[in-house]
Amino acid sequence: MSFSYVIDSYAWVEYFRGTNEGAAAKEYIEKKSNATCSITIAELAEKYKRENKDFSEDYHFIVSKSEIIDLSGDIALAAGEINFESKKKIKNWGMSDSIILATARMSNAKVVTGDEHFRNLNEVMIN
Repeated sequence: MSFSYVIDSYAWVEYFRGTNEGAAAKEYIEKKSNATCSITIAELAEKYKRENKDFSEDYHFIVSKSEIIDLSGDIALAAGEINFESKKKIKNWGMSDSIILATARMSNAKVVTGDEHFRNLNEVMIN
């Protein structure tokens, strides 16, 4: 794995919406070495389905701009530990947050997001 940034679903949503936060994420999405966790793809697919939107074009764009990282055993183990600790401190922290953070930590990468769950974590680039 060779990337500097992990793009969270929050950043992808804002990027595709064309918001100010999306504009801040644009640099990391279009010009930097980045990755997207497979769980982020699942979150986005669900969101688009829930909103009755076609995800295929945006999905193909994501795959063209970002390395897709599957959930490995090592990431899963680290995510379980992160999830256990984070749920004690952060309201509504979820396993997908833990997987994204574990992926970033294992690659010495930063998470690109505006998601409040990630606020105050060293590995995060808040939009």
